[in-house]
Amino acid sequence: MSDDDKDALDALELEAKEFDKDAEIDRILKAFRLDAYAVLDLNPGVPDSDIKITYRKKSLLIHPDKTKNPRAPDAFDRLKKAVSELQDEKHRERLDEAIADARMLLIRENKWTVDSEELKTDQFLKDWRNKAREVLIDSEHRRRRQMKAQLQEEGREQRKQDEEIEERKRKRDHEKDWEQTRDERISSWRTFQKGGKSEEGGKKKKKKLKPIG
Repeated sequence: MSDDDKDALDALELEAKEFDKDAEIDRILKAFRLDAYAVLDLNPGVPDSDIKITYRKKSLLIHPDKTKNPRAPDAFDRLKKAVSELQDEKHRERLDEAIADARMLLIRENKWTVDSEELKTDQFLKDWRNKAREVLIDSEHRRRRQMKAQLQEEGREQRKQDEEIEERKRKRDHEKDWEQTRDERISSWRTFQKGGKSEEGGKKKKKKLKPIG
């Protein structure tokens, strides 16, 4: 093989790798972000080992240092977020429950049974994914409403606490002012009393005028 042929093959191989990277970045960014399995391109219920292996392969493939694709950082961040969610036991449990609910809803809507042949088809898997999307979106909306209500309640409670703190502060300031002016009030009262007694005790008796003549 000539050097020119080798260079051509290397160029083709590099181009193919870049195409794979671009395709994977595009897939990740288009994946339904509420479904971590979809972001990693995995089926629900896979073992932890499969999750780790898949993440490692994909993260190495699309790492921003390994490609010039400007969207690589966003895709890489979504990939990291997805694996983090699946490693979170509570989050993964909620996700699995939502996906399981979607499966049962799909079976009921079509009046199938868990043993129906339709459940073994690729179309069912596709429909299941779509139904799971609906369930997850609805669940996310409920979560946001609950969070909003919770924040509003926390805001009301905080305002109430702030008002109570402000009222206690006003009372303390009033008591402090009252105490600081105590001596002045006592002194004024004593002065008032002394002035009254002096006036009362200092009244002179009028002399009787002797009649003229």
